Amino acid sequence: MSTSQIALRSTSRWERWNEPLPRGSGDLPVILDPHRSILVVLLALTVCLSAACQRGGAETVENGDNEGVVIVPVARVGVRDLANDVALTAEFEPYQEVEVMAKISGYVRAISVDVGDRVRQGQVLATLDVPEMQNELAKAAAAIEQADAELAVASGQVKRAHAAHEIAHLSHDRLKRAAERERGLVPQQQVDEVRARDLGAEAESAAAGSGLTAAEHRARVSRAEEARVRTLAQYASIVAPFDGVVTKRYANLGAMIQAGTASQTQAMPVVRISDSRRLRLILPVPERIVPHVHVGQSVAVQVPALGRTFPGVIARFSSRVQQATRTMDTQVDVQNPDLVLVPGMYAQVDLRTEEKHGAVTVPLDAVERTGDTARVFTVVDGDLIRATSVKLGIETAQVVEVLSGVGVGELVVVGRRSDIRDGQKVRPRPIDPAPGGR
Repeated sequence: MSTSQIALRSTSRWERWNEPLPRGSGDLPVILDPHRSILVVLLALTVCLSAACQRGGAETVENGDNEGVVIVPVARVGVRDLANDVALTAEFEPYQEVEVMAKISGYVRAISVDVGDRVRQGQVLATLDVPEMQNELAKAAAAIEQADAELAVASGQVKRAHAAHEIAHLSHDRLKRAAERERGLVPQQQVDEVRARDLGAEAESAAAGSGLTAAEHRARVSRAEEARVRTLAQYASIVAPFDGVVTKRYANLGAMIQAGTASQTQAMPVVRISDSRRLRLILPVPERIVPHVHVGQSVAVQVPALGRTFPGVIARFSSRVQQATRTMDTQVDVQNPDLVLVPGMYAQVDLRTEEKHGAVTVPLDAVERTGDTARVFTVVDGDLIRATSVKLGIETAQVVEVLSGVGVGELVVVGRRSDIRDGQKVRPRPIDPAPGGR
């Protein structure tokens, strides 16, 4: 029954029901029949529902030759650059950091830096007062003087022993030649005694030479000891090992500082210095991404606390996957010449794993997957559905690369596809493509 027929029938009934009501006694109105009122309400609801159904058929056209044709949203196959990034998080660490210890024990006589001060390499940070150091220097100087005196005595002894040996040797030679010219002129015993004195003088000369050598060695030892003491005295001035920022101060004036040796576990540092002009990020790279990590690779470092992004470079990696986390430590260096970044800040790095320029792409919701296979529904000849198998490549959050199956410019159905089939006629409705390619 059509809507117009329903309307005519309802009108005729309404005319009958709208006839003048009979009057009762006393000219009081007669109450309407309740059954007739219910029928009126039901008739009105039927008319409203019929009109609503006619207005709500937006996805199906029922006029003329296109009766029953489904309207489907479609997107055009395009070309764009695709990239996949993996977000990794870490905290900034100083490129190098050290707690400056004292080489010798002493009292802090002066300290010229505090937390936050920038220091240069070789700058004096603090000076220690080591009273016994002056005594050790005086002792070393006295040892040198003593060694020099002994060296002079040994040198004189060498000269005397050498002269005595020369005289003894000459005497022996003369007496020996005289005895050889005239036999029996010089007793043999006298010749032997002179020869013995010659040998003795030679031995004394050699001993004197050894004594001189020993004296020279003692002199060198004394000078080396003095140099050692002077070197230790220089450690009374504690200097910065590199350019950086003082991040912590441990000592104050008058504090007793122990020598920072391995056996002195109670030794207290003077200050802590961090080199923050370049920072490190140690990223835990998952095992599946390890093949995509390369030294020198540029990355974008986002710092939420500052709302800024800084350039970084992969400087090195451990080349070993940790068994506990299945990740590989990868170091990213970030330049920080203005010290805007502070060690300990939270940072996020977008590590690019895949990138493709000029990829043929379709919207992600245009692809229907079944196991390892995928297909799309294309619109050919303007209104005909064709199911096409495709081979997929790089996939992002919005689009996916199509390696084969469809070409640039073709129309693919997006969204729900349960009400369409291969070979069906449809009316395509273009939609806006997904913005961006990542």
